[in-house]
Amino acid sequence: MENLGFWNVAQRDPQHLAIVTQNGERITNGELLSRANQLVHGLRAQGFKAGDTIATVLKNEPAIVEIYMAIAQAGFYLVPINHHLMGPEIAYIIEDSAAKAFICSEEFAPQCNAAMDQLSFNPEGRFTTGSLPGFRPFDELKAGQPTGMPDERRPGTIMNYTSGTTGKPKGVRRPIPTADPDSIGAQLGMFLMLFGIQPGGDAVHLCGSPLYHTAVLNFVTYSLHLGHSVVIMEKWTPEEMLRVSEEHRVTHTHMVPTQFHRLLKLPEEVKERYDLSSYRHVIHGAAPCPTETKRRMMEWWGPVIYEYYAASEGGGTLLPPDQFEKKPGSVGLPWPISQIKIVDDDRNECEAGDVGTVYIKMGDIEFEYHGAPDKTKDAWLSGFFTVGDAGYLDQDGYLYLCDRKADMIISGGANIYPAETEAVLHQHLKVVDVAVFGIPHDDWGEEVKAVVELEEGLLASSSVEAELIDYCRENLAHFKCPKSVDFITTMPRDPNGKLQKRKLRDPYWEGHGGMI
Repeated sequence: MENLGFWNVAQRDPQHLAIVTQNGERITNGELLSRANQLVHGLRAQGFKAGDTIATVLKNEPAIVEIYMAIAQAGFYLVPINHHLMGPEIAYIIEDSAAKAFICSEEFAPQCNAAMDQLSFNPEGRFTTGSLPGFRPFDELKAGQPTGMPDERRPGTIMNYTSGTTGKPKGVRRPIPTADPDSIGAQLGMFLMLFGIQPGGDAVHLCGSPLYHTAVLNFVTYSLHLGHSVVIMEKWTPEEMLRVSEEHRVTHTHMVPTQFHRLLKLPEEVKERYDLSSYRHVIHGAAPCPTETKRRMMEWWGPVIYEYYAASEGGGTLLPPDQFEKKPGSVGLPWPISQIKIVDDDRNECEAGDVGTVYIKMGDIEFEYHGAPDKTKDAWLSGFFTVGDAGYLDQDGYLYLCDRKADMIISGGANIYPAETEAVLHQHLKVVDVAVFGIPHDDWGEEVKAVVELEEGLLASSSVEAELIDYCRENLAHFKCPKSVDFITTMPRDPNGKLQKRKLRDPYWEGHGGMI
């Protein structure tokens, strides 16, 4: 364990490649360590103290990793902000987190300038990795600073903001750990061993999703803690992922089901063009994955697909590939450090097979929703927390997710979980993406609606609508199938793959006093 943790790894093997970007920039362990150390010294020179917060709106670029490796040994909080948010949303998070420095990419100038216009934010605390009027160059924080390890090292941590599907987002805030940064780094790296990923060697991690996302940044930094190299894609596309994977002999990556769907839509000649034999672990989470989608991915990539269940708040469960056919549709068994229980509406524990709210206990983890004591209280129950997902445990203790409890459709007294219907429609050859939700119905309370994004070149029509409904009825009980289908050019998903279902659903409920 003393050989793990990025700072130990980098001092032992400074020439090892730490980061390579899509445009070919290469950064060694030693260079990344020096930059992170300079950043600690620079921030302290700006008056930063342990417990202070840095907020970022950054593209996938090395700066976010430098910042993480600085805060993680200086006792700071890092708040990575979704770069798809608009100015008022960014301003809210900066203000709510009490950030003392704000670092952005120039590509997001309009929304970042709009955020600054709403805040009385110290001009000396504004930085950019590019060139942006009113912002200081990010490299100024490092210029002239020593590259040696800082004194008084202590671990820092990330405060991610929840997606805010109900009300404004809130930061998931944990106490700063008391152990030394090297021990914490080693422990974080060892998390990847749950999936069978081992330290050192020729391991290469591919990052193809936005680094503001909790799991994405975790898997990148945890890989560095184990001494792996990391390939960072600024923009993910299906074929480019295959090309980059072959070029760098990638061994493991973190993905979401939307990326699986888009890979599987590639023409067969494109799929066969690339050598993916280096892959040993393809880990996915963040959204429900249809069983048939995973089966097709394993037929193509081999038995390397690992599914897990977790949230920004903690986790979780794991289903290795050798258990997939034994328990199709499950997200697996609890991690060794975790427990899962299912609770009914009266907060009583459910029997095996009964659907309820999923509660998780992960070791002695603690968190609060920053500035939201009521939300914090509602999330916890006797040392277990919930993010509102519905599911059940089978007789063997495997967890099956049904949907977010808030997304469940109640039609004529029947409970319908949209993920089940979406999984069927995802397999139709004409469907690129799909969302299923409930809309008002005078007699049934709600009826099932599907919104579909069609393959490029296909036109929406009543005949395609009928074809999709019939296809669904061939595979599911009719009450679970959509009564109607609307079509959309692009599904509103954030780059993590999470469907922003409220954007689709809310217009149907206007004038009905909200959801029934």
